[in-house]
Amino acid sequence: MVYLNTSWKAVAGESDENPASAVCSDNLAYAIYTSGSTGAPKGVAIKHRNASALIHWAGDVFSREDIEGVFASTSVSFDLSVFELFVTLSWGGKVILAENAIQLPRLSTANEVTLVNTVPSAMAELMRIGGVPASVRTVNLAGESLRTQLVKDVYQQKTIENVFDLYGPTESATYSTVALRSAEGPATIGHPIANTQVYLLDPHLNPAPVGVIGQLYIGGDGLARCYLRRPELTAEKFIPNPFRREPGMSLYNTGDLARYLPDGSLEFLGRKDHQVKIRGYRIELGEIETALGQHPAIHGVAVAAMEDVAGEKRLVAYVVPDPEAPPTIGELRSFLAEKLPHFMVPSTFMKLDALPLTPNGKVDRQRLPAPDVARTVEREVAYVAPRSEMERIIVNVWQEILGLEKAGIYDNFFDLGGHSLSMLRVNIKLGEILRREISMVDMFKYPTISSLSESLIGREAETTLTQQPWLSVEDRKDLIQRRRALRDKKRAFREAREVKDE
Repeated sequence: MVYLNTSWKAVAGESDENPASAVCSDNLAYAIYTSGSTGAPKGVAIKHRNASALIHWAGDVFSREDIEGVFASTSVSFDLSVFELFVTLSWGGKVILAENAIQLPRLSTANEVTLVNTVPSAMAELMRIGGVPASVRTVNLAGESLRTQLVKDVYQQKTIENVFDLYGPTESATYSTVALRSAEGPATIGHPIANTQVYLLDPHLNPAPVGVIGQLYIGGDGLARCYLRRPELTAEKFIPNPFRREPGMSLYNTGDLARYLPDGSLEFLGRKDHQVKIRGYRIELGEIETALGQHPAIHGVAVAAMEDVAGEKRLVAYVVPDPEAPPTIGELRSFLAEKLPHFMVPSTFMKLDALPLTPNGKVDRQRLPAPDVARTVEREVAYVAPRSEMERIIVNVWQEILGLEKAGIYDNFFDLGGHSLSMLRVNIKLGEILRREISMVDMFKYPTISSLSESLIGREAETTLTQQPWLSVEDRKDLIQRRRALRDKKRAFREAREVKDE
């Protein structure tokens, strides 16, 4: 803070000239890492010119009223945050920070949010819980394919005027194309943003005609410099632009497929390879298969992204285990957790006698069986019913959110098919029932009903949980005993420390 009324003497003593800077538009602004099929992270080097191009385009598209209050819930390691932070501040808007997207309805400043910039899966959850405040007028959706039904659902909230479908890889400074979607219009990612070129090319780099599928290449001011310290990969993905004569002009090979609609807009058709996006994360299925295939008791593996009954994508791992010593699902999950980030660990595992193959010996992904979570859950521990009111509350919420007939107090949330988004739903539901905020960190730290219950009761024992009307007499007695035991432990610790000091 600079307080002009008390600090003016110090301020007046400073130079009134603009500070000198040797930074130019081609200097590095930031690097964001994405993963590749080899398992090695790729650092995308973004120049000031790239970010500046995004900011100037946004200034022409979004009004001052749009960016008056921009909801910022994206991690700075994910490029959607570049829009939320730098576009907003550069054009005089206000950034409204949150820990995650689902926190929006619980913010004290929720009625100041005018623009939401997030991934479709998070927006779908906000719509499901009625969590979008009436102050929101514009919604930006990116990072995943945007279903027409979700667009319709968003426009059902009459205060929302615009739903933008934004497409762009990290290698092209956040967004490369934009479409103002309508409730009844076609599913399209629109046209290139300002100072960006998009080409649909065949394998020989010839332009694809209207209606013909082509591979999507991107050029222009948003294009990144390179992959950090990966010259071979840079040369593979950033090719010389065959349509421009200026030296140094490049095109980025996205690996995405698209085609032109009759009006010249782009229809996104998915990946050429086995890359998918789930909850905004770009995931190489081959990377998961490579990691899982390193387990000594796995003889075959295939990983797919499939939609569940709620229309959400989830990772499903199909494995052919060693019949003599088959690993448990918990063992496989732990094995992957040591090699991959949490969002790349499949939520569902299916054990098969053999993988379906095509006539040429490749995995026939079309014939992989649809996952049945209830059937594929493999309990790592014996089922134990809830013993207290707190455990019964958590069990009921788990069963509702995960669609299970029963959940034991020692079952692991993720072993039952849970993922980060369903964990957020559990968090919200429990918060409503218990009438208190529950830390998402604790939710991940205590993934069993027993441990979460113990954590919640232990924390509330330090406050006023005994006053909550939903607690049974047995739970109140248990809390009193826990509090006394905690006091005894603290007293013993202090006495032991005093003896040691003496």
